[in-house]
Amino acid sequence: MDKYSFLNAAHTSYFAALYDKYLTNPDSVEPSWRAFFQGFDFGMESSVDGMIDELQTAPLSVAGGQEVEVPEKLQKEFQVVRLIDGYRTRGHLFTKTNPVRERRQYFPTLEIGNFGLAPSDLDTTFTAGEILGIGPSTLRQIIEHLTSIYCDAIGVEYMYIRNPERVEWIQNWLNVNDNHPKYDSDRKKHILKKLNEAVSFEGFLHTKYVGQKRFSLEGNESLIPALDAVVEKAAEMGVEQFVMGMAHRGRLNVLTNIFGKKAKDIFSEFDGKDYEQEIFDGDVKYHLGWTSERKAQNGKKIIMNIAPNPSHLETVGAVVEGIARAKQDARYKDDFSKVLPIVVHGDAAIAGQGLVYEVVQMANLDGYKTNGTIHIVVNNQIGFTTNYLDARSSTYCTDVAKVTLSPVLHVNSDDPEAVVHASLFALEFRMRFQRDVFLDLLGYRKYGHNEGDEPRFTQPKLYKAIAKHKNSRDIYAAALINEGIIGDGFVQELEEQYKASLEEELEDSRKEDKTVITPFMADEWSGYTHVREWEMMDPVDTKYDKKKLTDIAKVLTELPENKKFLRKVEKLVNDRKAMFFENDALDWAMGELLAYGTLLEEGYGVRMSGQDVERGTFSHRHAVMKVEESEEEVMLLNHISDKQGTFQIYNSLLSEYGVVGFDYGYAMASPNTLTIWEAQFGDFSNGAQIMIDQYISAAEDKWKLQNGLVMLLPHGYEGQGAEHSSARMERYLQLCARDNMYIADVTTPANMFHLLRRQMKVNFRKPLIVFTPKSLLRHPKAVSTVEELANGEFQMVIDDATAEVSKIKSLVFCTGKFYYDLLAYREENNRDDVALVRVEQLFPVPTEQLKSIMEKYKNAEDKVWAQEEPRNMGAWGHLTMHFSEAHKLRVASRRFYASPAAGSAVRSKRRHQQVIDYVFDVSKNNMGRNPEAKDK
Repeated sequence: MDKYSFLNAAHTSYFAALYDKYLTNPDSVEPSWRAFFQGFDFGMESSVDGMIDELQTAPLSVAGGQEVEVPEKLQKEFQVVRLIDGYRTRGHLFTKTNPVRERRQYFPTLEIGNFGLAPSDLDTTFTAGEILGIGPSTLRQIIEHLTSIYCDAIGVEYMYIRNPERVEWIQNWLNVNDNHPKYDSDRKKHILKKLNEAVSFEGFLHTKYVGQKRFSLEGNESLIPALDAVVEKAAEMGVEQFVMGMAHRGRLNVLTNIFGKKAKDIFSEFDGKDYEQEIFDGDVKYHLGWTSERKAQNGKKIIMNIAPNPSHLETVGAVVEGIARAKQDARYKDDFSKVLPIVVHGDAAIAGQGLVYEVVQMANLDGYKTNGTIHIVVNNQIGFTTNYLDARSSTYCTDVAKVTLSPVLHVNSDDPEAVVHASLFALEFRMRFQRDVFLDLLGYRKYGHNEGDEPRFTQPKLYKAIAKHKNSRDIYAAALINEGIIGDGFVQELEEQYKASLEEELEDSRKEDKTVITPFMADEWSGYTHVREWEMMDPVDTKYDKKKLTDIAKVLTELPENKKFLRKVEKLVNDRKAMFFENDALDWAMGELLAYGTLLEEGYGVRMSGQDVERGTFSHRHAVMKVEESEEEVMLLNHISDKQGTFQIYNSLLSEYGVVGFDYGYAMASPNTLTIWEAQFGDFSNGAQIMIDQYISAAEDKWKLQNGLVMLLPHGYEGQGAEHSSARMERYLQLCARDNMYIADVTTPANMFHLLRRQMKVNFRKPLIVFTPKSLLRHPKAVSTVEELANGEFQMVIDDATAEVSKIKSLVFCTGKFYYDLLAYREENNRDDVALVRVEQLFPVPTEQLKSIMEKYKNAEDKVWAQEEPRNMGAWGHLTMHFSEAHKLRVASRRFYASPAAGSAVRSKRRHQQVIDYVFDVSKNNMGRNPEAKDK
C-alpha cells in the first residue's frame, strides 16, 4: 500500500495527461504506471456492468498482485478522462452530419452514467480539462466542449491511429475553436460566392438542357467551396500541381468552377456538335479530362489536371495515383508533396468497388506511394436506386480508410463552413504527414441517378423530404443575413451576375459549328504526334552502336567485388558474361536487359512493376541482385553511365486492376519513360479487364490520349493447366481496330530487343501488348547474336531462312513458342518440304508482308495457319477479320473449348501433339471438324 501513497498528494491533472497518453500508446508509459492503468481499466470495465459503488470503495488490483485504494477524487478524474476518450472514439456516431435523414441509433451512448459519473458531478471542476486545452473545468463545460468538437457538423474518426505524434496533432487541431472555423466576413462571402456558382450552374443547365444527363451536384454543392479552399491553401503551402480524379456527379461543375474550363465548351458538348478533330470519336461530356493553369490568390500559378474517366466509377483513382507519381518522379524527387492527388468518390462506389481497397493498399508502398492523397466522398446516401443499408455492411462507406489508419472526417454538406474547415484539416494533415486522409461529405441527390430518372419509384419518403429541403446556398445565405454580413438582395445579385456570364458563354458557343477537345496534359506531350495505322507500320531505326552495347554488357555481367552474393547469382552473372563475350548466343533475359540498358543510356527512363518482376516469375530476369548477408539491393542497370535515365523496378502488391491502372497513369504522364507491367501469368491480366477495355484499347479514340504502356503477358502451352497456359490473346486482338495499339508474340531475344526499343524511338505512343514466353526463356534455339541486337531491326514477320522455295509443299504460318514445337517435329522427321513462317506482330497485321510471302511460296499446295490454342481462341479469328487472304489457309488448332487448356498434363500433351501431327499431315485430322467427333 505504501508504494502508492503518493496518489493522495500528487496533482491529478498529471495523472489525467499520463492516462490519456497511456490510452493512445500504452508502450510509451513507464511500466509501473502502465500496470496501474491496466488495473484501473479492469475496474472501469466492471463498473460499466453496474459495479460503480464497489469500485469506489474497494482496493484496485494492479500488476504483480498488489492492491491500491484509489482516492475518490482521482478516480473521478480518471472517469472524466474515460469520458473524453469515449467522445474521441465514438463521438462521430452521434453527430448532426445528415441533412435529410435521421441517424441510426448506436449503443452504448455517451451518457455520463456509462462512465461512472452522475448529474451531481456536472458542476464539479476537473483538472482533466487540461488535456483538452481548456484548463480545469466543470464536467458540464468539458461535455459542452467535447460535444462541440466531436458531435456537431463534423464527426472525426482517428483514435485507431497508432502513431502518437499524429494523434496528438489531430487533437490539438480539433481543440482550436472547438473544431469550428472562425472566418471573417470576406471569407464567408467568398464561400457563399463559390456556393452560388455551384447552385446557379446546375440551375442554368437544368433550364437550358431539359432532361439531358449531367449528373448534377445538387445536394452536395459544398464540394465546390471545399475544393476551392484546398487549391488556394495548397498553393500557399508549396503545391505546384494537382491531379484529380472523379466520377460523373458534379464533374461539369468542378470543371467550370474549379478548373476553369469555359462554360461555352461545355455547352457545345451539350448541343451534341461534331468534333473538329477527325482522328478520334470522343466521349460523353462528363467523362472528359482537362488540364489548365490556375492563378491562385497569392499570384502563384498552379497546374490543374482532372483525368478522363469511364463509367466504371473508381477506375480513375488508380490512374490518378500513377499520374501523380510520374510527375513526382520527373520533377519533384526531393519533395513529392508538391504534387497533390485528390480522388473524389461516390459513397456507393467507394464501399462497393474492390479497386478502392487495392489503391489504398498502395498508399505507402515504395513503388506506388504519392505521399498522401485527399479522398473526398460525395455522399448521396444512395447508389442509383439502392439505399445505403443495402449497399454496404460497414458502418461508413469510408471504412476502407482504416486499412492505412487514415483519419476520416464526416461532414454535413449543408454546413459549408464546416466542409471548408474539414477540407483544410485534410490538406494540412496530408502535407504534414504525407499520408492519406478521407472526407465524407454527407448530402443528398436532388434528382434521380440522372436528370431523367424518377427517384420516388424507389425512395418515396426520402425524396419527399428532399423536395422540401433548401439548397446549401440558401441555408448559408440565411445564416449570413442573420449575422448581418450580407443583405437580403446579395444572393440574388450574385446569381444574376453569374447567370448573365453563362448566357454570354451560351451565345458564344452557338456561333461555333464544332466542338474542340483540348488535349489532356498537353505540356507533357509536346513534340509527340498522333498517327494512323499505316504510319505505325513504318520501319524504325532501332540499331545501337556495338561498342556501346559491349560497354553495357560489361556493366550487366560484373558484380561489385566488395559484396558477397549467393553462388547461384554469381553463376548466373558469369553465364551472362560467357553468352555475350564468348558464345555470342544471348538468351531472352539478356536481350531484354540490354534493351533497357540501351534506352537508359540514351536518356530514357524505364519503370517496371508487377508481381515478382524483380527476379521474374520464372527466375530469369534478376534485375535486382540481393547481397547475401544484408539483403542490400544491387541494380546493375542503374550503373551504366553518369547521364543515364533512371531504372525503377518494383515487385507489386497482389493486384492487377489497381497496379495496371497505376502504371497506365504513370505512362500517361511520362511518355519519355518505358513503363512496363508484367503479369505473373498472362491470363492474370483478366483481373485488370476494365483497364484494358476502358483505357488501354479505347482512350485515344475516346479522349485523344496517347499512352505507351507495355504489358508483358507470359503465354504458351506447356501442360500447366487452364490458368497457366493462355494469356487470352483473343481478347486483346478482338479489341484491336485501326490504330489503337500494338500486339506482338515474338520468338527471339533480338526481336524483343528491337520491339522494346521501337516503343520509345518513335514520336508517338501506343500501348504495346507482348505475349512473352516461358519455355523459351531458356530454350537452346531461342537465342540471338550480338550483331542481331546491334544492327538488326524489329521483324514483323520472320520468313523461314532455311527453306528452299522449290521444295516447299506446305507453307505454315504460326506465332510465338509454337514455332519451336513445329521446328522440332520438322527436324526430327526431316520434313524439308514445310516452311515455317513466324508472324511476330499480330496488330497492326503486316498484311503486305504476309501476301508477299504467300506469293513467294505460291507453288505450295498447302497453306496453313497453325496455333496451339483452341479454335475459338488464339489469333485465328483475328486474322479472318484483318487479313483477306486468311480464307485460303487450312487451320490447325485444338478443337473449340470453353477452357483454354486441359488440367491433365497427359491430355494436354496429347492434344498438343495432335495439332502438330495435323500441321504436317492433313490426313491426321484428329482435331475433328465434325462437332460430333469424340473428344480425345
